[in-house]
Amino acid sequence: MEGSRFLAASAVLVLALAFSMASAYDPSPLQDFCVAMNDPKNAVFVNGKFCKNPNLTVVDDFSFSGLNIPGNTENRVRSNVTLLNVDRIPGLNTLGISLARLDFAPNGGLNPPHIHPRATEILVVIEGTLYVGFVTSNPNRLITKVLYPGDVFVFPIGLIHFQFNVGKKNAVAFAGLSSQNPGVITIANAVFGSNPSINPDVLAKAFQLDKNVVTSLQKLFWDSN
Repeated sequence: MEGSRFLAASAVLVLALAFSMASAYDPSPLQDFCVAMNDPKNAVFVNGKFCKNPNLTVVDDFSFSGLNIPGNTENRVRSNVTLLNVDRIPGLNTLGISLARLDFAPNGGLNPPHIHPRATEILVVIEGTLYVGFVTSNPNRLITKVLYPGDVFVFPIGLIHFQFNVGKKNAVAFAGLSSQNPGVITIANAVFGSNPSINPDVLAKAFQLDKNVVTSLQKLFWDSN
């Protein structure tokens, strides 16, 4: 009897864990597509977006032109990310995928350390040489590699990662992400550029810095890709 109760309890636990894991990602669609729209009239609300009547969808709901055009890297980090998520391609709604083009200026173009809270990223280098990596959860092991054209690298969901151009020429990469809206949190921006600002005493102690250094960092303008 006790064995049966244990097995039943275990089965319930496994099902609960499976459900929680499934709920942690974009839900699978229950129809061919659900083109996102902002007008609620004659629409259904799915995955944070209203769905267009399928009979009214057009080819532009599923396409984008211009990803061959380099992004503007004239900024403080000297890189640019062109993200094609559900806001740029409405047909991505409920499909659980998005795409990005990453451009890096020569000699130090950087996509700063950041995380995607809702997506794993797979990146392929098309041009140039990139030093890339991610940091595991505690005890924070660094996984890193220098990539060349044709090389592929995976950044697991929710882990801090970066890409840095170590070459003397422009670098270009493309990345697929496992969410229609992966989100991004740039670590430096979030810590030192939040609005309102985090109490400097908190950051001074966390980073073992002088409080004046923290306040100076908080006054800087933090670029975001």
